[in-house]
Amino acid sequence: MKKVTKIWWQMSLIKKIGIGAILGIILGVLLPSLTVISLFGTLFVGALKAIAPLLVFCLVAHALSHARQGQKTNMKTIIALYLFGTFVAALVAVVASFLFPMKLVLSTAAMATDIAPPQGIAEVFETLLLKIVDNPVNALVTANYIGVLSWAVVFGLAFRHSNKQTKELLETLATVTSKVVTWIINLAPFGIMGLVFATVADNGLKSLKDYALLLVVLVGSMAFVALIVNPLIAFVMMRTNPFPLVFQCLRESGVTAFFTRSSAANIPVNMKLCEKLGLDPDTYSVSIPLGATINMAGAAVTINVLTMAAVHTLGITIDFGSALLLSVVAALSAAGASGVAGGSLLLIPVACSLFGIPNDIAMQVVGVGFVVGVIQDSCETALNSSTDVLFTAVAEKSAWKK
Repeated sequence: MKKVTKIWWQMSLIKKIGIGAILGIILGVLLPSLTVISLFGTLFVGALKAIAPLLVFCLVAHALSHARQGQKTNMKTIIALYLFGTFVAALVAVVASFLFPMKLVLSTAAMATDIAPPQGIAEVFETLLLKIVDNPVNALVTANYIGVLSWAVVFGLAFRHSNKQTKELLETLATVTSKVVTWIINLAPFGIMGLVFATVADNGLKSLKDYALLLVVLVGSMAFVALIVNPLIAFVMMRTNPFPLVFQCLRESGVTAFFTRSSAANIPVNMKLCEKLGLDPDTYSVSIPLGATINMAGAAVTINVLTMAAVHTLGITIDFGSALLLSVVAALSAAGASGVAGGSLLLIPVACSLFGIPNDIAMQVVGVGFVVGVIQDSCETALNSSTDVLFTAVAEKSAWKK
């Protein structure tokens, strides 16, 4: 038993989640009446619901409070590329979701919840404005993620003018909150086992087909961004063939990020690659850590694909204007994605709330994201991290550079 325990603790989280999913399938097929197993999934989702609003607030406020002023002009180009690239990735995900609409398997109780779909872009925008000015404490308590984000920005900018001790306190709070999330994420194998068990026991193995299609759209959208969108942006900026640089970034940064599943852990790798490319250290020493925080094209894809899947599942009809607003919100939300594995999944409720989707259903969608997260999160991190280096290099080699 001790040997088995030792092997389990030495095993990577991605393998543990895979084992949990397989066990969930087996138990769902052989022992569908053993409903106590589904309790693991319920507890896991409940823990995520409890910590997610605080996590979003702490990370965004901390990031803004430590933002440095007076950087080189080149940083403006890099930040613009980060934001534009993330927005375009979000838009790609929306288009892919319209082309390949998917439906998720959610619990009957959740599907029975009363939902008031928005009646077009005007109502969506009005809802957005009202959520932005929600009481900050109420936003945290009721999981109003848009309100949490808006107040996090306000407090983060205000904390920039505070003393060093106050900033250190905020940093400690962000670190501690992230640590708690890490503990919860470490329980993901058991949570995934419960979620997969409940799905298979209630709907049979055919339900896994929906997850396969979801994964194809997710990974396909990220591949399109990495191999089509990013090279196009690079070509427009540099006026030269971008693919050698794109492939080098994917090979030397994306591959390691795929396995570490952490943009923060991949920062040293990206720094080394920037040095190898002969980039300005004064620039990449700032742009790479910043990119690990706000350059989240993969996260934007994840947020939008899963949100659109929830929209299609619930039969909500949205127009192009609403979809465009969703892309903006997803791009902004992605910048607050946690540095831990699966962090972008916790921001799905931000996008779901735009369309009147209750938090209970949104967190079920988060649970679905964790089921496919074994591959989704690895691909997402590979796209995010490799793009940090790519856009840093593009800004420096830009033909538009003065």
